[in-house]
Amino acid sequence: MKAQVFVKFKNGVLDPQGQTILGAVNRMGHSFVKDVKVGKFFEIEIEKCENPDEKLKEIADKVLANPIIEEFRIEIAGEN
Repeated sequence: MKAQVFVKFKNGVLDPQGQTILGAVNRMGHSFVKDVKVGKFFEIEIEKCENPDEKLKEIADKVLANPIIEEFRIEIAGEN
C-alpha cells in the first residue's frame, strides 16, 4: 500500500516562498492567480498493519510536520 502525506502551513502562518511564487506568476501576467501556498508531499510505501491511519498520523505529527505551524492530511491508497 502507499500512503500520501500532504503538509502545508496553517492559515495565518507566513508563507514567504508561496508569496515569492505568487509575485513571479503575477509578473508573468497571470493576474487571475490570487494566492499560492507551498507545502510538502510525502509518498510512503507501507505493509499491511493494524491501524495504519493512527501510525501514519503519529509519524506525520512527530517527523514530517511541525505541528505548531503546519497541518497535514493523509491519504492511503488501496493495495497494489
